[in-house]
Amino acid sequence: MTELAQSYQMTLPSFAQHLRVLEQSGLLQSTKQGRERRYRLVPTRLIMAEDWLGKQRAIWEQRLDRLESYVEGMKKEES
Repeated sequence: MTELAQSYQMTLPSFAQHLRVLEQSGLLQSTKQGRERRYRLVPTRLIMAEDWLGKQRAIWEQRLDRLESYVEGMKKEES
C-alpha cells in the first residue's frame, strides 16, 4: 500500500481508508500476502459504475439544457 500511496499527497491512514471504501463498494478486491495487502480492480463493478455515471451525466445535461432555455427565455422577456 505504501507504494500506491506515494503518488498521492495524503497520509497513509487516509489512503488506506479510501481503499477500504473502494473495497466495500466492490470496486477493489484485496488479498493479504504476508505483511502486504495486494489490491486489484474489479472490472465488472467498474463497468457498472461507468454505466451509472453515464446515466447521471445524461440526466444532469438535460437539466442544465432546460435551465439554459429558461434563462434565455427570461432574457428575451426582459428585453
